[in-house]
Amino acid sequence: MTCDYIALAAQGVQGLTPYVPGKPVEELERELGISNIIKLASNENPLGPSPKVLAALEQVKAELSRYPDGNGFKLKQALSQHLGVAMDTITLGNGSNDVLEIIARAYLAPGDEAIYSQYAFAVYPISIQAVNATAVVTPAINYGHDLKAMAAAITAKTKLIFIANPNNPTGTWFGKAEWEAFMAQVPETVLVVLDEAYIEYVEDAGALDGLQYVNRYPNLIVSRTFSKAYGLAGLRVGYCISHPQVANVLNRVRQPFNVDSFALAAATAVLDDADYLQRSRQINSDGMRQLVEGFKKLGLDYIPSAGNFIVVHVGRDAGPVYQSLLKEGVIVRPVANYGMPHSLRISIGLPQENQRFLGALQRVLQ
Repeated sequence: MTCDYIALAAQGVQGLTPYVPGKPVEELERELGISNIIKLASNENPLGPSPKVLAALEQVKAELSRYPDGNGFKLKQALSQHLGVAMDTITLGNGSNDVLEIIARAYLAPGDEAIYSQYAFAVYPISIQAVNATAVVTPAINYGHDLKAMAAAITAKTKLIFIANPNNPTGTWFGKAEWEAFMAQVPETVLVVLDEAYIEYVEDAGALDGLQYVNRYPNLIVSRTFSKAYGLAGLRVGYCISHPQVANVLNRVRQPFNVDSFALAAATAVLDDADYLQRSRQINSDGMRQLVEGFKKLGLDYIPSAGNFIVVHVGRDAGPVYQSLLKEGVIVRPVANYGMPHSLRISIGLPQENQRFLGALQRVLQ
């Protein structure tokens, strides 16, 4: 072969490396030949899908030869009623990752700048670099967003700011006062993407809810997902809420039929299952306490988290610890790629899964 096909790729794409997801159970089974594996690596809902979702999926099977509703009318209608937003403010995505990429493609071009924080979600730099825009990374404070530093980083070239609250992978969060002070400094020409993938797990009743600010700030986009608390990670459906003009732009870029029929039906059904959401929150709250107590008994530091995961500092290179846990049949997530080589991110599982992980971690660290 004489042609370098990497060199033919767009300039921004040439410098990218593929996103590495949490290791699948099937892959570990093939590699080590073991069974009875638990996966606490990808911030998935340990409850499994809602019964209402399973019933809705049965009804969709007969129509699989047909394209899904490209406008997602029923899901948009359900979201409109559930969230109290107008339908023309909603953009649907193949997971919220898709929404984030749609925003980047719609509003970033070579020469533009986009700001995100140290320890922020890996999809932000991928989305920015893929369109050959310039990423501006601001230092974190205690593993969380320094909103003052982010505001100070705004220049005439800034087009987008990506902020996750709670943040992935650190689980850190900020409140209304910090948020309002930040937004007061952001020019209307700069779009702020508030990524609330884990908002349903936040326990403080007075916590920041981005949807309360969309009408106040026309440059605000709030993205959310059904992959976490709603238990639909395998179906890939997310959305964002924005000013109707912004939604109009995003829907020009959004691919037709980007959310499939199963995902549309499942998301519409689970929105009507308040009991499932409450159980998801409760098992997460209980599991978080279980892991925190376990870390304290082991003498390990951790980052307090408002998500469905927690980062623990193992006090040494976490790579070998991760590999040893795999041999115990426990999959967690190393976060060295986020600049935390001595830490692991643990998704909250069922009580028995959490306990098994803690026992395995104790053995590995001895």
